[in-house]
Amino acid sequence: MTKINAGVAMLKVMEDWGIDHLYGLPGGSFNSTMDALFDEQDHIKYIQVRHEETGSLAAAADAKVTGKIGAVFGSAGPGATHLINGLYDAQMDNVPVLALLGQVASSAMNTNAFQELNENPLFADVSVYNRTVMNAQSLPFVVDEAIKAAYRHSGVAVVTIPVDYGYEEIEDTFVSTAATYQTTTIQPNEAQLKAALPLIQAAKQPVLYIGQGIRGGADAVKAFAEHFSMPVAAAVLAKGIINDDYENYLGSAARVATKPANEALANADLIISVGSNFPFGGAFFNKDAKFIQVDIDGSKFGRRHDVDVAILGDGILTLQRLTELGEARTADKWYEANQTNIKNWHNWRHSFYDDKRKPMRPEPVYKEINRIAEDDAIFVVDVGNVTTHSVRHLEMNGKQQFTTSGWFATMGYAVPGAIGAQLSYPNRQVFTINGDGGFAMNMQDIITQVKYKLPIINVILTNDSLGFIEAEQEETNKALFGVDLYDVDFGKAAEAMGAKGFTITDYDQLAPAFDAAKDSDRPVVIEVKIANDRPLPVESMVLDPNTFSADQISAYKERYEIHDMPTLVDLLAQ
Repeated sequence: MTKINAGVAMLKVMEDWGIDHLYGLPGGSFNSTMDALFDEQDHIKYIQVRHEETGSLAAAADAKVTGKIGAVFGSAGPGATHLINGLYDAQMDNVPVLALLGQVASSAMNTNAFQELNENPLFADVSVYNRTVMNAQSLPFVVDEAIKAAYRHSGVAVVTIPVDYGYEEIEDTFVSTAATYQTTTIQPNEAQLKAALPLIQAAKQPVLYIGQGIRGGADAVKAFAEHFSMPVAAAVLAKGIINDDYENYLGSAARVATKPANEALANADLIISVGSNFPFGGAFFNKDAKFIQVDIDGSKFGRRHDVDVAILGDGILTLQRLTELGEARTADKWYEANQTNIKNWHNWRHSFYDDKRKPMRPEPVYKEINRIAEDDAIFVVDVGNVTTHSVRHLEMNGKQQFTTSGWFATMGYAVPGAIGAQLSYPNRQVFTINGDGGFAMNMQDIITQVKYKLPIINVILTNDSLGFIEAEQEETNKALFGVDLYDVDFGKAAEAMGAKGFTITDYDQLAPAFDAAKDSDRPVVIEVKIANDRPLPVESMVLDPNTFSADQISAYKERYEIHDMPTLVDLLAQ
């Protein structure tokens, strides 16, 4: 019988499933797999990161931008525990990731050995599959099962490998199930579709709300919106599915959001939610609106709003079929007012594009990002005020991609995520957009970008504050405390790590830096010192004269420089 090294047999299973790189840092408990990676280096590439959290976040980003499983490893003890943050990001954003954990030799387990950790209970909550390999012969089988489970449940699969098993020779009989794995598209039920039509026809102020479940369905969304004369709002993680300049696209809701989307959803009498599990729906959807929910997971129905019609099925097929079945709605005041509202919003944003004040506003920075961004660019955005700015000011064309840490919302996502995006798409332009708080968390892996010659454009908006939390403290605390950040010259730090670095303090420095970044063949870090100003809080607008005094409204408009931007209610009254 032919023999094969057990570690190599495991890697060949991973290769069958299309895994061509994985992240990690070597450790004694993972040495047998490192030997196997050496043997298989022509087929599966080992990517050395400087922190295991970077590896797990990069693996999650791999899955988010490609739809394919990401892979990462950590050695026993601290190497494994460092993975937790990125694995929770993958779990909460529902993407498949395989995490391989080192373990002491099987003969040393349960003896309080050096770096021995009982890993199964630690990773139980974050995983959809969590097993310790019990013998060398089963190693490829367990990894095959893990990958299937990660795909089946869109989550994290964890495999713990005692180091001695990877050294053993086993019978070369195992065949992976990658070639036979299948999924299916859930067809919407015709009766449920027909039950939704009377609600659509009766609605006076309907809104289509889309999430990630509609990815790839831009044409279906637009056809539906135009057939039923209905504006479209989206979850943050759905940004980029619809081009931002589409006349019926209002942007995102809640706090990381736009004014037109929040106003439309607050005033809607019908909301059609497709492929979204928006966690803040209870606060920002009109509670009295009729609600049609479309999802491939029946457990999501009713989680965010009482449901009048639930449609179990693929979101794109559902929109296409409803468009075929339903009678067209005539364009009306509601439809036109929302179009005007988003047009006014864009005009207001653009009014700051050439603002030369110092410290700078964020809009001129995004003007430059949008100017040099290629048609298929990938934007990897960190968490904080930069998420709000990016949702508002990245003018995506429908072919570009946007990713962030959505539900887990972990700071430090962008630098690792861009590594994953650039490795998966070496011929596409990749940006990171960071705050100074988030960038500092994983900035060491600019070294990884340099080592692997990844020409990522890293943009940092520095305001010397944890601005997102500062805004919360402004609303809820007696004082601002613990949110100030010590200023650092990240441009110089980037140069020290081998990247091309810029530290921008004046408007006139922006264009030359971004021109240089566009043409660079190595990583670039552009730090821009911006004012520590709170983004317009569209989640709590002080604009309604029935609720606020004239003085309060005037002060709010002055603080946030609001001009030529009436409310949706005002537009409907015209």
